Parts: sequence; structure tokens; C-alpha cells
Amino acid sequence: MNLIGAAFLFLIAFLFALAGVTRVGVWSIERRSPPAGAFAEINGMRIHYVHIPASAGADLPPVVFIHGASANLKDQMLPLKPLLAGRAEMLFLDRPGFGWSERGDNETLAAQADTIAALMDRLGIEKAIIVAHSFGGAITTAFARQHPEKTLGLVFVSPATHPWPGGATAWYYKLAAMPVIGWLFSETLAYPAGMLRIGDATACVFSPNNPPADYVGNASIPLVLRPSAFRANARDVAQLYDYVRVASPTYREIKAPTVIISGDRDKVVYATVHSVGLERDIPGAELIWVHNLGHKPDWIAPDLVVGAIEKAAGAPVDLQAMARVVERRIASDGQGAGKCPELKVPDAELAPG
Repeated sequence: MNLIGAAFLFLIAFLFALAGVTRVGVWSIERRSPPAGAFAEINGMRIHYVHIPASAGADLPPVVFIHGASANLKDQMLPLKPLLAGRAEMLFLDRPGFGWSERGDNETLAAQADTIAALMDRLGIEKAIIVAHSFGGAITTAFARQHPEKTLGLVFVSPATHPWPGGATAWYYKLAAMPVIGWLFSETLAYPAGMLRIGDATACVFSPNNPPADYVGNASIPLVLRPSAFRANARDVAQLYDYVRVASPTYREIKAPTVIISGDRDKVVYATVHSVGLERDIPGAELIWVHNLGHKPDWIAPDLVVGAIEKAAGAPVDLQAMARVVERRIASDGQGAGKCPELKVPDAELAPG
């Protein structure tokens, strides 16, 4: 056997070994993170959700939560459900292809918005305040434009909604989104590489704030490393720039009361592009800037998110004062300094025109 043939056989054996590691890893992930709620069949696919009906003492309208990339319904449910329990009807869901939801025919952000609306119909939720984190913000803009009759108010938390400088995404998203190579990558390398990086990546998502103890395990974040979820996540991220480039000029059509919460130390999305853009483009939107806050206000400042929900519902809440309280609480946070690169928009990108 020549050297090339031996190398080829070694590569095949190595890929089979990685595929085996991935299969065992998927089994372990699913065993540790079983479904937390119920399932509904929407247009031929099963959507996993947690629905908390309104109690007799509810003082807020229904609230629907839309999670971001690489996440699942637990990412918003764990920090926010305890603060809203008894106050509002709540719906947390795994977006199509994430957590325990099937992907189905949901390859566009518009289709995902329609699926969420259909789930609301199934559960008897006529109108709701929509609370979106990160990538979920883009889907929420689609929801608000396609289903204004269901949109009572909007709360955007560290959203991704506008074209950003260069339009680049991580190389592994581009690779995993490719038809054949992406399948091979997600079935072999994504899980072991992802598990090696998940701790450092999480730290940078929260930076400069400190991640809660065992956030990765409690929020079932490794569910996204399963091959089908990894590919769904990659396809979503790969299409985001083109979606927001076309959709953002239409945000002025959104009429619902809107609050945006953003940290000035966000290392995942360009807050000065997305959040500032939403305040500019949605009539009457209120932007709450929080100094020394990273990409996870839902976990670091859940009280501020609840205040934003109250404000979107019409309550006279001083969110700026609440933001100052949060700032004092996190003023000394410096986790990730020197390890997590800062996002900075070139001055030319901020110039009008």
C-alpha cells in the first residue's frame, strides 16, 4: 500500500472515530437535558415549548420569549420565569431546529415567525409582548411586521437586527451551512471541538460579567452541538446578514411599543449598529444603555428586562433609573479582560449616509 492510500485510510478511520465520539456525545447530552415542556405539531413538525397559563393575580399581558443563536428555551426561562411567575401568562419555546423542536420547513426567519404565531394560536394567546434575545431580535422584527395584530409590545435584549461592518460570521458557521461538507463537519468535528471551546466561548458571551455557576449545564447549551441543531444554527446565522440588509429599511412599519436593552461592552453583536438602529428605525422606541454590561442582560440584569416588559405593557417605569442601579451592581466586573476581543465599529461605519 502506498503512502497516499495509507493516509486516506487513516483519514477515513479518524472520521469514523470522530463520528462515534459524536454519537456517544449526543446520547450523553440528550440524557442530561431531556425535554422540559410539551410538544405541539405545527405544520407537520413538533415544536417543544413551556406554557405557563395566567394566574388569577396576573397584572401583565401574555409574554412570548424568542431565544437567540446556539440556545434553547431554557436560556430565557431560567432567569426570567421566577420574576414573572404569577404576573403573566408565559410562553417559552425552542425555535425550529433548536433544543427539542424539529426544524421542518423553517429555513427562513419569516417562516420561523409564522410558526411562533401558529403556536400562539394553538395555545389561545391572541396578543403578547415579545421578548427577544440576540438573533431572536431579527426573528422578532419579522414577527412584528407579519403579525402586528398579535404584537402588543416588543422588548429587544442585545439584538441582532441591522447590517454590521463587513457582514462576517464565524468560519465554522459558513462551513456547517454548506450542503455536503457541512453535514460531514457537524457529524464528526463539531461536537468534540465545541465541547473543548464551550467554556471559553461562554465566558466571552458574558464578558465582562461573570457567567452564573454551571450556566452551560443548567441552560442545556450543549444541545446545539448535536449535528442537526448545529446545522440549523449555522444556516440561520449564515442568512442573517442578507435578511437584515433587506428587512431593516422596513422597521419603520413597526408600531408596537418597543424597548431595547443593550450593554456597551457587548462582545457578540455591534450594539452601536443594532440597538441604535432599532431606536432610530422603530417609531417611539426607547433604548436603555447599560455601562459595563455584556451580551447577557437576561441573566445579568433580569430585573431590568422585567421592567422593560412592564414599560412595553404601558406601566410608568423609569428604566433609566433601573439601568443605573444595574450599573452600580456590575461596576467592578472585568471577567474576560485580555481574552475576549472588544467589538468596535469604525467611525466611517457610524457616519450618516
